[in-house]
Amino acid sequence: MARPVICIGTSHGPQLITEPRDWPARVIADKRNRHFHRGTEYDFDGLVALRAKDRDWAPQIAFEMWQRRHGLCQEAIGALADRFRAARPDVAVIFGNDQSEIFTDANIPAFAVYSGETIANIPKSTEQRADLPPGVAEAELGYCPPVKAVYPCQPELARHLITSLIADEFDVAQMNSLPTGPRGHNGVPHAFGFVYRKIMRDDVIPHVPLIVNNYYEPNKPTVKRCAAFGRAVARALRSAPGESRVALIASGGLTHFAIDEELDRTVLDAFAAGDLERVERIPEAMFRSPGTGEIKNWIPLAAAALELGMKMTLIDYVPCYRSEAGTGTAMAFAYWAA
Repeated sequence: MARPVICIGTSHGPQLITEPRDWPARVIADKRNRHFHRGTEYDFDGLVALRAKDRDWAPQIAFEMWQRRHGLCQEAIGALADRFRAARPDVAVIFGNDQSEIFTDANIPAFAVYSGETIANIPKSTEQRADLPPGVAEAELGYCPPVKAVYPCQPELARHLITSLIADEFDVAQMNSLPTGPRGHNGVPHAFGFVYRKIMRDDVIPHVPLIVNNYYEPNKPTVKRCAAFGRAVARALRSAPGESRVALIASGGLTHFAIDEELDRTVLDAFAAGDLERVERIPEAMFRSPGTGEIKNWIPLAAAALELGMKMTLIDYVPCYRSEAGTGTAMAFAYWAA
């Protein structure tokens, strides 16, 4: 059987990659967009009015605070990368999501397993970068190297996962190659690119990408279904042939773009306690924001770790606010080990 040796959860937002002086560019997008906070939709000004009573926002969005929080995040990313290397995995299974990078409205599976021999990380063209939201193009080097990179995958393990998941009544999509996304790009989604560049430090081992649709209605899996998916992945790994050392990794989250520290703490505390039922009781409306929905990449990881008898250690939780509306991304970094 394959032997899981470590599980790693990491955020992947642009604020982790760009310098604090560049964070105001993301506020431009915040002011254009509508935001979900605890299940209700607001425009930016409505969110400012709602959250004015929460706290004094000036210290939260001071440049010195941005610098301190950015530094904490870099330390945590480095600690996760060190843990990954020390675990000496032979293969990785990565839970991530797509944001119209490879899928179009023609086909958005709830769960997909990539089973190709290799996967490409391809830099975006100048035109494609210009089409990105404010403050995102500046982060591209954190997700993709300057020139095209091709990484090894593990098709044998992918096929075993597909077979086992189908037997476990998960109708997963099989992907042997990456489709060309709506903007003409055919590289890997940034959720995976962050793992390659920052956790694996560009020394990418054979792996299997698992894509969870936590962005697009109407077929977003529920929290309960995501937890069941993680447990099924753990069972599949137990029955996988060979003696490979396996790392499981989740990339995304936590709450954004309206940060909700209470929700984040509820989720992280439940993961640490091994109490997934506590997370399953959270109303689906709380995950209505596409960004916050990325917590559903962490949920299968936490469920798999619990199934495998692993315990979580939280390295850090850093709410990276960037505006008086409480917008930004709450960053979290954790690992599970036996």
